[in-house]
Amino acid sequence: MCTDVGAAPRPRCARREPGAKVGRTVLASVPPLRLPAHRGPEAAPTSAMRGVSLIEAVLFMVVVSVALASLMKVFDQAAVASADPVLRRQSLAIAQALLEEISFKDFANPNPGGYAGPYNAATRNQFDDVMDYNGLTLNGISDLSGAPVIGLSGYSASIAVTPAAFGNVPAVAGWRITVNVTDPSGKQLALDGYRADY
Repeated sequence: MCTDVGAAPRPRCARREPGAKVGRTVLASVPPLRLPAHRGPEAAPTSAMRGVSLIEAVLFMVVVSVALASLMKVFDQAAVASADPVLRRQSLAIAQALLEEISFKDFANPNPGGYAGPYNAATRNQFDDVMDYNGLTLNGISDLSGAPVIGLSGYSASIAVTPAAFGNVPAVAGWRITVNVTDPSGKQLALDGYRADY
């Protein structure tokens, strides 16, 4: 049973002790409510509240700078190397076109009335057999009419024709045609083809 006793700040509950006579009560005070202690601004910082020191910030900047420098070097090398396949593909296209042009010519000079020279880039449209191309040099790629091909002025080509045996074809009945193309960077590409007397 709880009763207000006098001007006490809190109500006190009367409880009966075991074996006590009726009418005798013992007052038991209720313990006061305790709130957790407040952590003020003067409390010591925890590990989660720690900042970054100057040394850590400097080390971070150094590591990031080295990583960025390495990446930029890789990208720079990739940009330079990316042009090489383009030049090589163009050289291959030039060599294939010249090799095809030569292969369509007669094996030997038509007799009578075959072209007898001179053999140079200006008279290329008059070539009528494979051997006419031997020793031909093109400084800047041009078509059969001698007109320069736009965008290929930095390329050059040289052609060599030599007797060659291949398969069942003897050397007296076979030509080996070698086309060398030099791109603007100075790299060379060689393409070989064979022409039999048929």
